Amino acid sequence: MTGRPSVVGSEAGPETPYPYKMEGKVIAGFGRGSKELGIPTANLPVDDTDTPWIAAIPSGVYFGYASLALPESHPDRPSTAATFHIFPMVMSIGYNPFYKNTVRSAEVHVLHKFTADFYDAPMRLLILDFIREEKNYDSLEALIDDINFDCVVAKKSLARENWAPAKGLVVGSPEVEGKLDAKWLVRSA
Repeated sequence: MTGRPSVVGSEAGPETPYPYKMEGKVIAGFGRGSKELGIPTANLPVDDTDTPWIAAIPSGVYFGYASLALPESHPDRPSTAATFHIFPMVMSIGYNPFYKNTVRSAEVHVLHKFTADFYDAPMRLLILDFIREEKNYDSLEALIDDINFDCVVAKKSLARENWAPAKGLVVGSPEVEGKLDAKWLVRSA
C-alpha cells in the first residue's frame, strides 16, 4: 500500500498510553469477517465500565496480542498445559463505516488459522499500538486490501525484540527472544 508504513511504533517498544488491556468472552458479530471478507474475527463486547479508556481512543485499527482459553475439546488448542495461549492479533475498534454500523464494536482478527469457532471462550487483549484511523471504502476489495495490509503491519511490528514476549510464548510466531511483559495475558485469575 503506497503511503502507509509497513512497521509502526518505536523500536523501544510500546509507549504511553499503551498497552491497553481488554478481556471478555468471545461473542458473535455480524458474520461478515469470515463470509464476506475471508478475515474471521472474534468480537468482544465494548463496555465503558470495564474498559473506561475505550471511549477516549480514536476509532481505527490497532495491534498487539490476544490470549485465548480454548476448551480442551477445541481442535486448535495447543498441547501445552497452559490455560491461556498467546497469539498475535490486529483489531478494529469502531463503527465500520463501509457497513454503516451504528454501534461501536471491537473486532479481533487473531493472526492464526483456526479450524473451528471459539465463541464463549475467554479472551484477553494486550493492545500495543495504533495502525490507522477507521475509514470508508469505495469497494469491498479496497477494504479487504487494507485489512490484509494491516495484518502485514501488525506481524512486522510485533516481530521486533521490544514488541515480542519471551521466546516460545506466542503460538505460531517466529522465535523472537522478546522483552515484552506478557504476564497479564496468561495470568491465572
